[in-house]
Amino acid sequence: MFDHICTYATDYPATKAFYEAAFSALGYSLQVEFVAEWNQDFPTQRRCGFGINGKPSYWVIETREAWTPRHLAFAAGSRRQVDDFYKEVMAKGGVDNGKPGLRPSYHENYYGAFVIDPDGNNIEAVCHRPE
Repeated sequence: MFDHICTYATDYPATKAFYEAAFSALGYSLQVEFVAEWNQDFPTQRRCGFGINGKPSYWVIETREAWTPRHLAFAAGSRRQVDDFYKEVMAKGGVDNGKPGLRPSYHENYYGAFVIDPDGNNIEAVCHRPE
């Protein structure tokens, strides 16, 4: 549904590693990484984009100051991918915010897992298909 989303990281290496683990479980990978030399206020600012087929859809942008946390949900093709997402991120130091499972309050097949990333964002993987 979206073209791309950005999140901001005060600990760029930790946040990049977190998303590499999370996205590998969902079939996404690092597509591009560079330094935003044009940013006159922060010429060493690092950025990386994750996605598929050469198209970065989720960007991690280094920042010097913490940003307000946000909630982001990523589509998973199966419940197994949701489980793998949770397992991979927890192994990389993610904080549990809702173990994998059905969330029938949303709808009968809503299967999701929630974690907190290194910058306090609530990150979810969700599958809407029945098992």
